[in-house]
Amino acid sequence: CEDPYLKMVYAATWAVSVYFAYQRTWKPFNPILGETYEMVNHDEIVFLAEQVCHHPPMSSGHAENKHFMYDVTSKLKTKFLGNSVDVYPVGRTRVKLKRTGEALDLIPPPTKVHNLIFGRTWVDSSGEMILTNLTSGDKVVLYFQPCGWFGAGRYEVDGYVYNADEEPKILMTGKWNTSMSYQPCDMDGEPLPGTELKEVWRVADVPKNDKFQFTHFAHKINSFDTAPKTLLPSDSRLRPDRYALEKGDLSKAGAEKSRLEERQRAEKRWRETKKELFVPKWFQLAGEVTSTPWGELEIYEYNGKYDEHRAIVADCTDDDGIDIESTKFNPWQYQDLGIQTEAI
Repeated sequence: CEDPYLKMVYAATWAVSVYFAYQRTWKPFNPILGETYEMVNHDEIVFLAEQVCHHPPMSSGHAENKHFMYDVTSKLKTKFLGNSVDVYPVGRTRVKLKRTGEALDLIPPPTKVHNLIFGRTWVDSSGEMILTNLTSGDKVVLYFQPCGWFGAGRYEVDGYVYNADEEPKILMTGKWNTSMSYQPCDMDGEPLPGTELKEVWRVADVPKNDKFQFTHFAHKINSFDTAPKTLLPSDSRLRPDRYALEKGDLSKAGAEKSRLEERQRAEKRWRETKKELFVPKWFQLAGEVTSTPWGELEIYEYNGKYDEHRAIVADCTDDDGIDIESTKFNPWQYQDLGIQTEAI
């Protein structure tokens, strides 16, 4: 995209689109320290994420193709309020556009989870999302409307693309669970005469009567069918509790979850005994602390070792007959640590 402001529309819409998944209120799996997820076969994008810290929970991710590079350090700060909880995204998301060298920085809005104990659980996000072009100074400021009485205003998002002089150039409007549109505007933020509102994104159809409330894409990236043949043994797809739940075996899923958590606690005790620290495999501390609206954040950066791993894997073409599903889930730091509860 050559238009600098339309480019910001596209980037901001991408950031908004992920909120569709926030309607899914199932409790997520808590990542095991060292757990990873990798994707290498979606539109030439290579993506890797790793749980780099357990207390506080932090994960890092890196994605790349010939057009962009994406890096995130994710950390959540929570505040319990009786029957609800506020979730503050104390993280940093950066996107670098390779052709122009531009860098984009994203600050998402906070989220509130309602009815944790009583009533139907639902999620709402309200406040400002700010996407800044650190190279040009252009930015997008979108306001997520809070849900009012009887659902008034829920999902609504409105805002503008501003140039470096903070003059509005394009207005944006829509709903984070449905679609987003844009229209050129004047200095007062009013639509320019002769222009019309254009839809830039609409949520894709979702599977009907899906018991997991997944999108088609979520099913795709969770499937072994789309996993690389040489899947890292620490990959989330291999978690025995997740796999048992997918197959509908709730009893086994609960037992496996307990064993994973006990193994993780045992590793923590062993690290403390040896006075050692956990060292992530694919990310490292950047030696940088950044400020966010909700606190300070230590930044993790991609260390490049996964590229070396993929290069070695590419040279090993004899992967016929590999049964990915039988690969043992193994994110552990101490391979020979034996505890009675482990049957993993």
